[in-house]
Amino acid sequence: MRTTLDLPDGLLAKAQRACGATTKTMTVVMALQELVNARKIEQLRALRGKVPLDVDLKALRGERVSGSWPSRHR
Repeated sequence: MRTTLDLPDGLLAKAQRACGATTKTMTVVMALQELVNARKIEQLRALRGKVPLDVDLKALRGERVSGSWPSRHR
């Protein structure tokens, strides 16, 4: 989608250097994606401790609970 934006030159240049983008468009797209990702993470963190789980962690972890790690030898 084509859009005209009035962005502060200094801020855009700092953002472009910070994210390593090669174009202004790439800089804005990367910044928007970071914003969306950050909000998703905040929403997931807000759910911590609020979602009831009936999970047996020991059973899920299998052998690791007994203290022995699987052998890496093949």
